[in-house]
Amino acid sequence: MLKAIVIDDIETIRKKNIATIKSNCPNIAIIGQADSVTSGVSLIKQLAPDIVFLDVEMPDGTGFDLLQKLQPINFKVIFITGYEDFAIRAFRFSAIDYLLKPLDSADLVEAVKKAEESISKEVFDIKLNNLFSNLERPKNLQKLVLKTADRIYSVNIQDIVHCESDKNYTTFNFINAPKLIVSTNLKEYETMLAPHNFFRTHQSHLINMAYFDHYIKSDGGNTVVMKNKTSIPLSVRKKEEFLVLLENLHV
Repeated sequence: MLKAIVIDDIETIRKKNIATIKSNCPNIAIIGQADSVTSGVSLIKQLAPDIVFLDVEMPDGTGFDLLQKLQPINFKVIFITGYEDFAIRAFRFSAIDYLLKPLDSADLVEAVKKAEESISKEVFDIKLNNLFSNLERPKNLQKLVLKTADRIYSVNIQDIVHCESDKNYTTFNFINAPKLIVSTNLKEYETMLAPHNFFRTHQSHLINMAYFDHYIKSDGGNTVVMKNKTSIPLSVRKKEEFLVLLENLHV
């Protein structure tokens, strides 16, 4: 049985979340609840829970502020937020799971299962530090967590030249570092990186426009050449969109 605390500033939501947890997660024992960063910090220190269901936005700060006050973190965290906001992007970049309000039973059960199976404390610390870093950094200096077969990395987004897909794997190519291969499809990274000046030139290729050098038009097919001399194919259906993008780059 895992001991859990639920932290949310709105009493009705907090009670509803507790009821959802109790009805769907028989292996979770709710041992306390709090309604703010201050009361949450105090309760966690007092009760030493295994898991904290943590709201992101509260009147006296954020769930991130709460965690900063409790370093090192000796419990699992399941974030809960009611907003599709900056926090969602930070979670995705840091490979940290989160739940949206109102809680979906299936998503809740999956999140608890992951917490039970548990990644190592060292890996969670990397993810959490990456999260804190992204919340403090400007958009162009954010970091992305990448997990290979045997290691986990925190990489600077601006150092990624392009990503290449091979079925359910994605290879990340960097300007001055060895490539990394992760078992996540390219579509997921396209969603995350598109707001950071990345463009999908082809079904199998996502490029960082900061490293675009020149474009070659030929009868044999269109090609984008990056500053590191890598040639990337440009599909016919993406050509018009890419050319519009280039015009805007030179305005």
